[in-house]
Amino acid sequence: MQESSRTRAAGRAAVRDLFEQVRVRYFRLPPAARRVMYVVVLVGSVGLSVALGGAPDKTFLITFAVLSFVALALHFPRAAATLLVVAAWACLLPVFEVLFQAPFTATLLLLLALPVAAGAHLIRWVAPWVTALLALVPAGALAAAVSLVSESLAVWVAYGAAAAVLGYRFLLARRARSELTAEEQVRVRAREGRPEPVADKAPALPQISVEEALAELDGMIGLAPVKEQVRSIAASIEASRLRAEAGYTAGRPTRHFVFLGPPGTGKTSVARTLAKIFYAFGLLETPYVVEGQRADLVGEFLGATAIKTNELVDRALGGVLFIDEAYGLINSSDGQPDRFGAEAVQTLLKRAEDDRDRLIIILAGYEQEMTAFLSSNPGLASRFATRVRFPTYSAGELAEITELLQRQRGDTMRPEARAALLGMFEDVQRRGLVDELGNARFARSLVEAAAQARDVRVVGAGGTPTTEDLVTTTTADVTKAFDELTARFRGYVATPTLEEALADLDRMAGLAPVKRQVHAIAAQLQVARMRQERGLPTPPQMRHFVFVGPPGTGKTTVARVVGRVFAALGLLARPDVVEAHRADLVGQHLGATAIKTNELVDRALGGVLFIDEAYSLVNPGYSGGDAFGAEAVQTLLKRAEDDRDRLVIVLAGYQREMDVFLASNPGLASRFNQRVTFPSYAPRELSEIAVLLAEQAGDRFDEEALGDLDEVFTWVCGERLIDGLGNGRFARSLFERAAMRRDVRLAALASRGESASSADLTTITSDDVRTAVDELSGR
Repeated sequence: MQESSRTRAAGRAAVRDLFEQVRVRYFRLPPAARRVMYVVVLVGSVGLSVALGGAPDKTFLITFAVLSFVALALHFPRAAATLLVVAAWACLLPVFEVLFQAPFTATLLLLLALPVAAGAHLIRWVAPWVTALLALVPAGALAAAVSLVSESLAVWVAYGAAAAVLGYRFLLARRARSELTAEEQVRVRAREGRPEPVADKAPALPQISVEEALAELDGMIGLAPVKEQVRSIAASIEASRLRAEAGYTAGRPTRHFVFLGPPGTGKTSVARTLAKIFYAFGLLETPYVVEGQRADLVGEFLGATAIKTNELVDRALGGVLFIDEAYGLINSSDGQPDRFGAEAVQTLLKRAEDDRDRLIIILAGYEQEMTAFLSSNPGLASRFATRVRFPTYSAGELAEITELLQRQRGDTMRPEARAALLGMFEDVQRRGLVDELGNARFARSLVEAAAQARDVRVVGAGGTPTTEDLVTTTTADVTKAFDELTARFRGYVATPTLEEALADLDRMAGLAPVKRQVHAIAAQLQVARMRQERGLPTPPQMRHFVFVGPPGTGKTTVARVVGRVFAALGLLARPDVVEAHRADLVGQHLGATAIKTNELVDRALGGVLFIDEAYSLVNPGYSGGDAFGAEAVQTLLKRAEDDRDRLVIVLAGYQREMDVFLASNPGLASRFNQRVTFPSYAPRELSEIAVLLAEQAGDRFDEEALGDLDEVFTWVCGERLIDGLGNGRFARSLFERAAMRRDVRLAALASRGESASSADLTTITSDDVRTAVDELSGR
């Protein structure tokens, strides 16, 4: 007997499993295919009825009823079973009419099935059809027995008996629920709707609601536009579900995404939250994320890549596949097509389409590189159409992240250290270094480095430290950690304020029109930054310049000032200027030039690249054209556009030659459209330069020597020789030669035993200037 019970239980389990497998396959069919299947069966049965001489109208109604019941059973099997119980109860109507003389009483008893069925489905954790059956059977039996005494009393007894059974089943359901595990509760709920796929799931899946997943998203620091977009995606899924329940056609929800943004902005964390949202909606089987990069998809030989990519996708099936730095799949830096990466992309695209109902793929990386990657294959752009942009963290958000990470470690920070840290983050943001430092990763590194600095300080102090000493970070700890992490950025500490940069410009002799133009450029950049901070439309600002003018007019010096202005406004990471000529860009053979130019630009990234005599890049004297120079120009133009947010390029040279050079390539004129013209120095300005140089060296010209300077500079300018002599360079050469003649003169006096006063050692006389002029003129 016991063995027989076991056999029957196993048989019921086998039937139930078979039914669940049928349901899984049914729901894998597209809704349109299901509708077509129903129409084919309906039309076929009516056609068969006509062919056999039957009644087509009756056949249509019967077939429609059967198909409706099948659809109900597949969607809601428990409701279908309850419907059978109610139908059986309705079949007892002739019996009720015999037992009760009043038709109204028989109708009341028949209607008892409706509240019983509704109540049975409100009581979860026990089978509703069993509840309905247990309530109706005793109700009918008692009604039949009491009807011999009183018909009206029989109806009340039937309704009371049904209510008592429903109450008993409710208590039984509560007890059953308390005995079920969380996983079993999920399965009970699943049986009331769409089926769970039949699979061997070893670990119990967590129970996550949409509200919990969105709350996790809201708990992240910053990322306001990302949160808004993810909430919109969740709202769209919910609206689609409601439309489907109402019987309207609902489109497929977005399945694949592109996450764009710098590193450390929470792309992986948001991917995990997105997986939980789709899982909570029942659109994914698991809430888990599988992470991968190029090495996880690309094999060592053709053919192995497809196998490797498919294995990675198989591991992610049912959840989310997150591929960071996805543009690494197409590596064509050596000029050759990347067949291995192309094979991985093609395999990924096929699986993205074939398994779109069981998988979400997220491609992540820098926006510029990801845009180029997506445009490399039409299938990528069409299947990964939804883009989520992750902004750089603000200084306040980085400070919040730092405090959160410290609390997780059990550490604290003194108030003055917190204020100092916020100032450091604001400085980093002003210099435009947040993305290069890694956003939240920089905050994590800073917390760890500051804790290490604290431990070294506490242990080095000797004695027995208190508990507070062991967990409290000071300003000195934070400053030491910050300096260590930013040490790799050249010129970081030397970045001036905007006022200091413009003051350096104003101290230069002459160049009045240049100063006015640089002040105007600085004002435009300031206003653009203020507009951007307030969310106002901001036109793109000039980033590349052309400096034209004769030699020695301060072009390199002004380029340094421009670098300091851009760095002070946070538009460059540092104020450094990398100077270059043709030889620094052009290689010895085709192909080498692009490599050499790219290496030079890489060295200048974050600062200013100053190319003097830029017109020498295009040498028309070569027969057949200057292919080397043209390659350098093309590479330079590409980098000027690609790295416009991290680089300022200044092309400098004579005006006439620069005009010819810019006209040689349309890209040059469009990208280098900000021209600064440097005038030749006037005699008074040259004298001022000489005096400034003397003051910087601790020297001075006497009154007669100053007159001689004015006379010399007036003559060379009047004869239009100053450009050939090098303008400011001539003033420097004259001062240095005059100072040397003074030293020779004083050394001769010392050899004769005569002593020189302090004034003699620092004063340049008229004789010194005249001798210097004679030597420079070759007399």
